Amino acid sequence: MVVLAVFAIGAAVLIWIGRRQSEAQARIVGRGFALLIVAAFIVALVYKLIRPHLDTSVPLQLCDVAELIAAYALWSQRHWAFVLAYYWGLVLSSQALITPDIGTPEEGAPDFPHHLFITFFTLHVLVVWAAIYLTWGRGKRPRWRDYRFAIVVTLVWAAFTFTFNAITGTNYGYLNRKPPTASVLDVLGPWPVYLLAEIAIVLVVWALMTWPWERARRKAETS
Repeated sequence: MVVLAVFAIGAAVLIWIGRRQSEAQARIVGRGFALLIVAAFIVALVYKLIRPHLDTSVPLQLCDVAELIAAYALWSQRHWAFVLAYYWGLVLSSQALITPDIGTPEEGAPDFPHHLFITFFTLHVLVVWAAIYLTWGRGKRPRWRDYRFAIVVTLVWAAFTFTFNAITGTNYGYLNRKPPTASVLDVLGPWPVYLLAEIAIVLVVWALMTWPWERARRKAETS
């Protein structure tokens, strides 16, 4: 609950800051923000590699990819990177804040101030903050072609990760079985039904996240 409170306050502050920045200021803040995400990513990866475990030490979770994409979006301001940060961060990384799956089979689920707790929540909060900052702070917007792009990239990641899981016996992305902790997947049926349900839900939610911006853009163009 403390993490969620900090997240909500930080999101509001980032929107306030983003709307009041010049382009030069936004570039400095964006790159500083990007470096913070990369630093947190490296720290988390180093901790995972101290005692490597195939189930957790490979940065193949979609949230892992989203962290690097969000950092690149902040640093470069590239639209395609913003798009992935927007869809992945606001829908997928945010779920980890609500139903976190922390730890390793040996260690269980540690609490604060364990490094796994700190790095897990730090990275997921930063990714969602990045998406919020770029969207509502800096005014970046997705379009329908971005929606299609995000779907294709996500399916490519899913196909690669599913294959990796099948070969190694891991479960990155929870593509091959449900996580051991409670999650939204518990109400979506057994494998592989929950995967199909998850895909359908994500497609609808992402469409709903795109439609208002496209509607506003078209209205502005015709006015």
